[in-house]
Amino acid sequence: MYDVLFRNKLMDDIFGKIGSTQTLSQKIERKIEEAIRQKKLITGDKLPSEKELCESFAVSRTALREALRRLSARGLIDIRKGSGMYVSEIKIEDAINSLNLYYDLKFGSNLIQQIIEVRRIYEPEIAKLAAKNRNEKDLKLLHENLRELKKCNPDNTQMEVDLINRFHVNMAKSTGNPIVIISMEPIYFLLPRMRNLIYANIEGEKEYTLNLQTKILKAVEDQNPADAHKYSIELLERNMEIYDKYFKGTL
Repeated sequence: MYDVLFRNKLMDDIFGKIGSTQTLSQKIERKIEEAIRQKKLITGDKLPSEKELCESFAVSRTALREALRRLSARGLIDIRKGSGMYVSEIKIEDAINSLNLYYDLKFGSNLIQQIIEVRRIYEPEIAKLAAKNRNEKDLKLLHENLRELKKCNPDNTQMEVDLINRFHVNMAKSTGNPIVIISMEPIYFLLPRMRNLIYANIEGEKEYTLNLQTKILKAVEDQNPADAHKYSIELLERNMEIYDKYFKGTL
């Protein structure tokens, strides 16, 4: 009896009547989203059937299906044919992929400058945090990055920039902080396109970058946050200098 009363209260609380003004599908979408945000509905919870939702919200099936379609497209619910509708698990990859798309569509001279500026704010602090939190697995990956970069064929510019980028991604992961990864990985996703312009056209930049990455890694390995911070700033100042000199206003 208690379970039935509890379920009825939950139905009224989350899926109460919507009303008849404005766009019903948007109101339904927001109502369900709000319940997920407030953890009234949690990952794996099964939503009531379409028939039950239409009755609870007092809306048509057309309005409900449009709301459910949008919630599914946003990754908030999983609609399984023959099984029902379930609250999806929100993954880091979902947030990263959305930002990847945004940055990719906005790629250009202004975005490159803005990204370098953001990296100058965050990367030195990331290097400091990595120096404090890195483990042996992190160090192994970072050393492997640099070994592969050193032996990379200089004519294979794409491989070079991918390896340089991987170093920064793994440095972010070495912090042990998932928010750092969510924030920085979409930015690193764009860097190969930027670096292709640099390493394919400017002599000696790979060597300059490799030298500073080696110094940053040594500081991280020695758990020396001050040096990790210092060399990270030096590398990013160089990035901005190259951008200002060769590419500003040309892309």
